[in-house]
Amino acid sequence: MNNNSLLADSVVDSAAVESASPAVGRSQWSTRLAFILAATGSAVGLGNIWKFPYITGENGGGAFVLLYLGCIALIGIPLLMAEILIGRRGKHSPPYAMKALAAEAGVSSRWQLVGWVGVITGFMLLSFYLVVAGWAVAYIFNAGSGAFTGASGDEIGGMFGALIGDPWVTTLWGTLVLAITAAIVIKGVKRGLERAVGIMMPGLLLILLLLVGYAMTTGQFARGFEFMFSPDFSKLTGTSVLVALGHAFFSLSLAGGGMMTYGSYLPKRVSLGKTVMTIGLLDTLVALIAGLAIFPIVFANGLEPGAGPGLIFVTLPLAFGQMPLGQWVGVLFFVMLSFAALTSAISLLEPAVSWLTEKRGFSRLKAGVLTSAGIWLLSLGSVFSFNIWAEHKLFGKNFFEVLDYLTSGWIMPLSGLAMAIFTGWIMSRAATHDEVGDGPGYRSWRFLVRYIVPVGILAIFLNAIGVLG
Repeated sequence: MNNNSLLADSVVDSAAVESASPAVGRSQWSTRLAFILAATGSAVGLGNIWKFPYITGENGGGAFVLLYLGCIALIGIPLLMAEILIGRRGKHSPPYAMKALAAEAGVSSRWQLVGWVGVITGFMLLSFYLVVAGWAVAYIFNAGSGAFTGASGDEIGGMFGALIGDPWVTTLWGTLVLAITAAIVIKGVKRGLERAVGIMMPGLLLILLLLVGYAMTTGQFARGFEFMFSPDFSKLTGTSVLVALGHAFFSLSLAGGGMMTYGSYLPKRVSLGKTVMTIGLLDTLVALIAGLAIFPIVFANGLEPGAGPGLIFVTLPLAFGQMPLGQWVGVLFFVMLSFAALTSAISLLEPAVSWLTEKRGFSRLKAGVLTSAGIWLLSLGSVFSFNIWAEHKLFGKNFFEVLDYLTSGWIMPLSGLAMAIFTGWIMSRAATHDEVGDGPGYRSWRFLVRYIVPVGILAIFLNAIGVLG
């Protein structure tokens, strides 16, 4: 097929999308930078700053980092392109974007289920994400009060246990996070999302750089750098590959509805390929810089880099309590972590609010309040998982762990697989070409999303359900 026939077909396809479900008065990002900041904020969350450092520590450092970068390039970025492409071409909230593109492709409208899954996934994710985000906000005040200064590991572990063991305190902090998130989303794309990420993302990056500057004074920066960037491939295992694959998928905030919704606000004039590459690069850069900030501090205090999930809420506070200026470094760190959590939280709430305003004609205020109320009620199950319901298990997992397992183990990988198949095999080449543009970048993306991405996601799914690993 030559470029002229591709262009002709794309005009027909675009007309099909518009006639299937016109997007009247849909908001758009003011600038390409606004979208990049919002999408990067969605991707840069607790996973980059909390999870990436400890899984790097658990899997040997530098070799794992290289493996992770390869997975981002081959799996994460192509799927991110696919999800944003669907949103921009569909010009609607996820269910109706998928419905419009299914009509364009001449296939069953049941493909809109993929969009519905995105909205529901964002709802479920936010219900337990805000609980963890609440811990981060609480720790700003713990650090500022000097609670970590001179405290032993047992004492700091006891502080964390006391926090999650008190349902009322945990609910209070989670409710604060949800209220801030809802207030931002209710104001809309330009007055809410753009302004919020325009403050929080530069703030996050500035604090991160300040923390790296501090890490350089610990005397262990060279060791931290070597740990992250000097590969020892003997430390890699088959499990390391699966962990890298999984984190590459989840660190870019894929298959949660947010990127598709954000894509629906993206003007046609913006280069999709360059923009997605920038988002992937910034997201990865934040994870790497977070490691450079954290590992020297950990090494300087004789602690273990592979401390697991407790690295952020137990190991690092122990370090902050022992080092010069640790009180203020701790405050900065948890402010940064809270910013990362909030920029991701707004992208999880936006798909449901977008759908309610589009389908039901609700104002953003009404949609935001109703959606937040439902998320708050569901979040109580995650709060109670660590106290009131701690003894209640389903297949050995508490409520929090069940939600995490369902979303990250089943729903998101299967949704991501469906999006890869839809953009790679169901949408016409003319339609995807019209969005991505011509050149080797398009051909590389199409090959990856058709052949490599599905295999990678299938491996993530099989690992999550226990077939691999």
